[in-house]
Amino acid sequence: MTLYKRFKLFVSGVLDKVAPSLLYGRRFYSQAGEDMILWLYYETKNHKGFYVDVGAHHPFRFSNTAFFYRRGWHGINIEPTPSLFKAFPRWRKRDINLNVGIGNGEKLTFYVFNEGALNTFDPELARERDGRVNGNAQYRIVDQIEVQTRTLADILDKHLPEGQTIDLLTVDVEGMDLAVLKSNDWSKYRPIFVMVECESALDDLADDVIYNFLHEKGYSIVGRTLYTTLFKYGEEQ
Repeated sequence: MTLYKRFKLFVSGVLDKVAPSLLYGRRFYSQAGEDMILWLYYETKNHKGFYVDVGAHHPFRFSNTAFFYRRGWHGINIEPTPSLFKAFPRWRKRDINLNVGIGNGEKLTFYVFNEGALNTFDPELARERDGRVNGNAQYRIVDQIEVQTRTLADILDKHLPEGQTIDLLTVDVEGMDLAVLKSNDWSKYRPIFVMVECESALDDLADDVIYNFLHEKGYSIVGRTLYTTLFKYGEEQ
């Protein structure tokens, strides 16, 4: 590798790391400040927690865990997109980084877009977002790859340190969030907080499958943004 290419790679990495504060003028990394909502629970505590980030996307961009990593937390990052995953071993050295998909253990087609945040295992959602179908030239499928999925329970059985409490489970897998949640063994692994998308409005949650699933597991809503709902275990139902 030439000196110029090494310098270019170094600068690119630095920009990735500092972009949220220097380019976007903000101190949070999540797409809509989800990490700041969770930080309200921990800012007065000297606590270095553990997270599991399913659909981690990028070490810093749209990340619900980057803010906490920079404050000494560590955890497990799970990202099936090979090109996106490459950044994790470099920038998340304290973490366990896994280039796998979470599902029911079957081999599934993974749809890769020109905007990595849209990548999904959900074929219907992929078709809806594909510009060749909906006429939106901005986003399109650029690749389809076969991925052997594993259940979340299997991942935690193999990679969660013995006796480790999960402070945060964050799930962002574009249409497959319920499948990820169902693949966990909730009798063994019960995170304190869960971040996940709920499509329904706060006053219309009776039929929301994500809300009902987590409610039955003992979770209540403690925060909400445009994209994500924050649940906490053991709150009053």
